[in-house]
Amino acid sequence: MTTQRTSGRRKKAMAAAAVVAALLATAACGGGGGNDDNDGGGSKNGAAGFDAANNKVAQAEQAKKGGTLKFAAAQDADSWDTTRGYYGFMWNFSRYYSRQLVTNKTEPGKAGAEITPDLATAVAEVSDDGKTYTYTLRDGVTWEDGKPITSKDVKYGIERQWAQDVLAGGPVYLKDVLDPEGEYPGPYKDKSADKLGLKAIETPDDKTIVFKLPKANSDFEEMLALTSASPVRQDMDTKSKYGLKPFSSGPYKFESYEPGKSLTLTRNTSWDQASDPVRKAYPDKITVNFFTNANDMDARLINGDFDLDLNQTGMSPQGRTTALKEHKANLDNPVSGYIRYAVFPQSVKPFDNEACRKAVIYGADHVSLQNARGGPIAGGDIGTNMLPPSVPGSEGQAYDPYKLATDNKSGNVEEAKKLLAECGQPNGFKTTIAVRNNKPVEVATAESLQASLKKIGIDAEIDQYDGSQTAGIIGSPSNVEKKGYGIIIMGWGPDFPSVQGFGLPLWDSSYILESGNNNYALIDDPAIDGLFDDYVNTLDDAGKTQIAQDINHKVMEGGYYLPFVFEKFINWRSDRLANIYTSDGYSGMYDFVNLGLKSSASAE
Repeated sequence: MTTQRTSGRRKKAMAAAAVVAALLATAACGGGGGNDDNDGGGSKNGAAGFDAANNKVAQAEQAKKGGTLKFAAAQDADSWDTTRGYYGFMWNFSRYYSRQLVTNKTEPGKAGAEITPDLATAVAEVSDDGKTYTYTLRDGVTWEDGKPITSKDVKYGIERQWAQDVLAGGPVYLKDVLDPEGEYPGPYKDKSADKLGLKAIETPDDKTIVFKLPKANSDFEEMLALTSASPVRQDMDTKSKYGLKPFSSGPYKFESYEPGKSLTLTRNTSWDQASDPVRKAYPDKITVNFFTNANDMDARLINGDFDLDLNQTGMSPQGRTTALKEHKANLDNPVSGYIRYAVFPQSVKPFDNEACRKAVIYGADHVSLQNARGGPIAGGDIGTNMLPPSVPGSEGQAYDPYKLATDNKSGNVEEAKKLLAECGQPNGFKTTIAVRNNKPVEVATAESLQASLKKIGIDAEIDQYDGSQTAGIIGSPSNVEKKGYGIIIMGWGPDFPSVQGFGLPLWDSSYILESGNNNYALIDDPAIDGLFDDYVNTLDDAGKTQIAQDINHKVMEGGYYLPFVFEKFINWRSDRLANIYTSDGYSGMYDFVNLGLKSSASAE
């Protein structure tokens, strides 16, 4: 899923090393029992217990209607527009105010990645050898003003993906599958009177919608479960400003939003529980407060001022250490669907040379990078390749072509220098590492890499940029080249659990975009493109798994990426929360949509 891709500010490398060391010491001695507040069986203060909500539901029976659910965040969404949002936490949160024909199940663990009907009465009726998908809308589905949601609203919402010049940033799977030749100009340039001229989607009546694919794609219904397939009503479409106040099709609506400061949702009184089998809508109000300092945010979470972290990328080192020592019963330690990594844009010299890219891979200290991410418990296992454990075809650490988790885990200076000589840079070179500025762990990773590279003669300057402006900064290949960003620190999780849902935007040449680009390495390899073409036409699981492995191997052989970790989180949940669980549908995050508060928390 992308996926949430956040980060933060880190001022001193020595401070980073100190808190990581403290964390590791705490984790090593705190894995088993401890006092009543720290063990896995719950605590005196009402917390569920360590890992109690990891792939299972904690305190479901205590969820009551009412109260204010309070999120804290160090990162605003890239956009709250359902077409443009691409952060994983945005997709998770957007189900409060947007619905789709189908969505992820509200169940813990692997079941949360399965598809269930939402606006539609059932999953698709598939015909024509996998090229036609037909849905019927439920009775009683309405917008926040009480008007019915129609099949034309769903079609229009999907058509907005074609308006990339106005609405850049979100996933474009449906655009590419439904209109592979790029013939439709998008609703804002549509010459038809109703602006519904996309031929691949038919709306024979207000309750029926039919998708006609030019060729079958085995992941198509997964694409319809994405937030980008949400309905949008034409008369409420404010185009580039829509993310400031989306028009609600879900149980909550926007009451107020100040970008980077706060967001408040209140009940949508036109929403009918009888029309929505997915959402329970427990709280009366949902608030988000945005922080400029992640350590301050974690302190406020621990103090009980907020219920959970919206961004769901794990606590920062300082807060993590305190929480593991004093509040372990409030923590979960899920495996995320994310890989955290560095990527090398080929437009920035000398990273157009494969040997120079591989010099960085060998020169990096992978244990140091793992520790910067939080160590084995809070950071994850050393990443050895680019396919996460949740994606069929993943081989985990068994596929380790550069021996990053074994022989070269602390770096191989000799091999790195040999590769530098091979790429014409025997004395090293200067480059810039681009990193988002609002999550300490990500900047700490950049500092670790910077220190490793110095040992092989690469002088890397760190440039911290505004993480909310990703699409126009590192998502703009021309800006990346202009800034000389030879190394970009990033992370990625599956948009849906397949190599297509994870790797297509990263590795396929057709996904290189002028803005909102995610193929940061600018990979343009006919062999990789051909493998993706083979994948979408392959219907048997064994064949799809083999192609996924082949794609991953090709990517790693090209030296486009330095994987850091197969990520794990230490995530906080307050004592007040009920019906809380992690979901593979959102890469190990808590599933937000049916979170409730305990009865004691209902009165505000």
